[in-house]
Amino acid sequence: MNWSVFNSSWWRNHETKKTLYLLFLGQVVSFTLALMSFTSSLIATLGVDAPLTQSLFVYLSLGLVYGSILLYRRQGLRVSWYWYFLLGLVDVQGNYFVNKAYQFSSITSVQLLDCGTIAWAIVLTWIFLGTRYSLWQLFGAAICVVGLVLVLFSDSGVGGGGGSRPLLGDTLVIVGTLFFAMSNVGEEFCVKKKDRVEVVSMIGVYGFLVTICEIPFIELKSLESVSWSTNIVLAFVGYALAGFMFYTVAPYVLKLSGATMFNLSILTADMWAVIFRIFFYHQQVNWLYFLSFAVVAIGLIIYSLTERDPDPLPSMENGNADVQYQVLADENVVTRNESLAA
Repeated sequence: MNWSVFNSSWWRNHETKKTLYLLFLGQVVSFTLALMSFTSSLIATLGVDAPLTQSLFVYLSLGLVYGSILLYRRQGLRVSWYWYFLLGLVDVQGNYFVNKAYQFSSITSVQLLDCGTIAWAIVLTWIFLGTRYSLWQLFGAAICVVGLVLVLFSDSGVGGGGGSRPLLGDTLVIVGTLFFAMSNVGEEFCVKKKDRVEVVSMIGVYGFLVTICEIPFIELKSLESVSWSTNIVLAFVGYALAGFMFYTVAPYVLKLSGATMFNLSILTADMWAVIFRIFFYHQQVNWLYFLSFAVVAIGLIIYSLTERDPDPLPSMENGNADVQYQVLADENVVTRNESLAA
């Protein structure tokens, strides 16, 4: 067998290039998510308690960039504004609770517990979107929950989890994952059926408006007490850039490859978080964290590999079918008239 010819054809194969491209984008999403966690944890370490302000600049950048593209197109919204308002509202709350958790818990705990979003997403899609899951998928989700329990067990004192009040931080993350699940389910539904640019821009616009309204009531005093420095400003800039990249690439990967590639890519963000904790914070990682990561990884892999392909979008297919039927009907009328005239 000529291995050089085989390797050449394999690399030139269109599907191979597409797979490698999606793997690369998936790792971009994973790294940006871990970078968001690292910069958020760094802001908390620098003594700044401003989770809403962190997200404010992310939403502002999304609104300015993608909102400008939407205005340039001069097209009306395909989804009613109040749905985007609800989507922005739950996304802001999810970011708030998770970023707030870094004040009390470690980056590895937050990252691992953040995987609990998938459990909430199963429940919400089952109730609101009518999605049905196989027993293997539910089994994989149950294994993920076991891994999350190990994190709670470690942070309760048995494993010596990092943070001043780890259990409070873990609770905030779990609440945040519920809001993230609601945001992800709504975003996935809109991205697959509507326009990705419109969805991202509206998340930015309404996320910015909701954040502006909440800051005076929740963290104005905290902002007034901040002693701004170069390191703090750079941390905020880093979080904004990472957040912008995450919200830009994540919907694209989700639309191209589906939930399987997306979930497997996001899974590696936990290992990025462990690397950040070891090399930047010089903290020791307890063995329970690695055990919990392995359990969560097994659960997510089982869930992802047994995931069925999503059903075709009925609204889009029906619309195309109607158009084709109308064209064929018109052609038949014209043909029949021509035959009669002849």
